[in-house]
Amino acid sequence: MARELSFVQRVERSIIKTYRNEIWNPFVEACKNYRLVEEGDRIAVCISGGKDSVLLALCLRHLQRYSDVSFDLQYICMDPGYNDANRRQIAHNCKILEIPVNIFNSDIFQVTTSVGGSPCYLCARMRRGHLYAKAQELGCNKIALGHHLSDVIETTLMGMFYGSQLQAMLPKLKSTNFEGMELIRPLYCVNESSIIKWREYNNLEFIQCACRFVDEYSKSDDGIGKSKRQEIKKLITELKKNNPDIEHNIFKSIHNVKLDTFVAYKQKNTEHSFLEEWEGE
Repeated sequence: MARELSFVQRVERSIIKTYRNEIWNPFVEACKNYRLVEEGDRIAVCISGGKDSVLLALCLRHLQRYSDVSFDLQYICMDPGYNDANRRQIAHNCKILEIPVNIFNSDIFQVTTSVGGSPCYLCARMRRGHLYAKAQELGCNKIALGHHLSDVIETTLMGMFYGSQLQAMLPKLKSTNFEGMELIRPLYCVNESSIIKWREYNNLEFIQCACRFVDEYSKSDDGIGKSKRQEIKKLITELKKNNPDIEHNIFKSIHNVKLDTFVAYKQKNTEHSFLEEWEGE
């Protein structure tokens, strides 16, 4: 007679069984192809309280148990000024999923809301700085964030539509302010739709967003909100109706850039023009 699995065991099992092709295999593919997890790493898994970062924590924990590569994990959560309900939800999820999270406080929301205008850029920079600092304090050499394939696609399109540039999101980065530290994105090849299905399959509840402005999202008539990212999500949803492969194609395009066809490009903050080669011929 097979033994009955605990709740956390059932949730973890769903990742490698029910959603093996949609979540586990793409997760492993990203870790291998982009060399995100290496021998001797001490990785700080950054939990924001949303579905993506919690799934990331569970995937990395399972990988740690069965991988031939030896690495250590620390689970950290920065409270930038959550309301009490969000703070309780994060603590509850970590408890039922047996994630030994280290929650620490910051005043980021208080600081960013006092600057006026859109505080998103400042908030993102401050959050990352606090996470790097905490990870370094714990002896880690990497922080892992829950950005997924949909984030990559949306960021690329947002750069084109609103930033007048072709700019993607890398699967890993070296920190410019914290020597020896790296940022990795192990869910890089996992589509958000798969994460949503996994969440619903396990009847898990997460906070919608770490941002205190999430009320605009939840109260909007269409359930999408007014942010540029949500606008892009809606556009992709419409495009998929006629082209189901649209997300795959956009993702593949950032791996298949033909620089010879571009009028200009920038590398390491140095601008280049197609005329450089033209005149050199």
